Amino acid sequence: MTMTKQNIFKTSIPYALVGAFFAGNAIADESLSVVGSWSSLPLYKQYEQTFWTKTLPADSKNEFSVSMTTHDQMGISGGDVFRMLGDGVFDVGMTVGDYAVADAPALEGLDVPLLANNAEQAHKMVNAARPMVEKIYETAFNSKVLAIVPYPPQVVFCKAPVSSLADLAGLKIRASGRMTAKFLDALGAQSVNIGFGEVPGALQRGVIDCAVTGAGSGYSAGWWEVTTSLMTIPLGGWDPVITAINLDKWDDLSTEQQNFIQEEVTTKFEKPVWAAAQGDLDQDVACLTGNGECSKGASHNMTLVEPSEADLAYAKTILIEKVLPDWADRAGSHWVKRWNDSVGKVVGIQVAVKGE
Repeated sequence: MTMTKQNIFKTSIPYALVGAFFAGNAIADESLSVVGSWSSLPLYKQYEQTFWTKTLPADSKNEFSVSMTTHDQMGISGGDVFRMLGDGVFDVGMTVGDYAVADAPALEGLDVPLLANNAEQAHKMVNAARPMVEKIYETAFNSKVLAIVPYPPQVVFCKAPVSSLADLAGLKIRASGRMTAKFLDALGAQSVNIGFGEVPGALQRGVIDCAVTGAGSGYSAGWWEVTTSLMTIPLGGWDPVITAINLDKWDDLSTEQQNFIQEEVTTKFEKPVWAAAQGDLDQDVACLTGNGECSKGASHNMTLVEPSEADLAYAKTILIEKVLPDWADRAGSHWVKRWNDSVGKVVGIQVAVKGE
């Protein structure tokens, strides 16, 4: 169902103020107002900003003009991005899919933790889930999905020494998504909902003991200053970032323009991000722990905690017996069946469907 203005006015910033970010930039029907993901992180700095403000306009010979900002620069929450996109407040939006699960619980099935230990496995999962995700965005956010790219896998930064998954029980941990929060609760930890930018202060004040995010995100944001241990078990999945365009805007474009945009996004944005994903992960861990050469800047000396086979087996048991059934209740049988027929087949897991 298309989002309504009544939904949108529940956001933290009024329509008029949002419009001010893009006022004066529209010079033709082919102008695009674009909202990127976190302005401080490598995905935006290295890929999103360059693609939308330089590559696309240049390759189109300036048929497309782009005005761009990010949700954090606008002062809106990540959860508002796709709601506002669906209502046409801007043309293109991109942010973490997990931020939108309150509006579309089925979307949690895109980023199931602990099922992909490398970029190749994560890419297979995303490709399998994509038709389901496209349908969710069409029906819940009046939008067309253009790309799905990964942040690095969501690992665990802790300020206290930890050596195994069992050591997380009893700790207060910032989760990176709803399914991760459910996993932490099932593990015996206490999941805490804290915004990414608030994490360092929360760690310093003792509000939380650990926090889950991508290794590269934690490195860029300086989490190594307030934590000591890095547990590389992918507790938060790969936190895929979805790029979507308002469906009304998309339908207003000619077939040639649609094909051009999709081809550009696929070949010059989506593919390069995936190609760099595994190398970026290895590099981020090296930069945080000093285990290996760091080309991104100064390396640090966090203690590297790699998951044991026992940890991975225990985590998968919790996932299958507690986390996925809980998600199935929220998502509904229709979406569970679609997940089983797509992602489930790729990872070798089938979630029970109620009534069958």
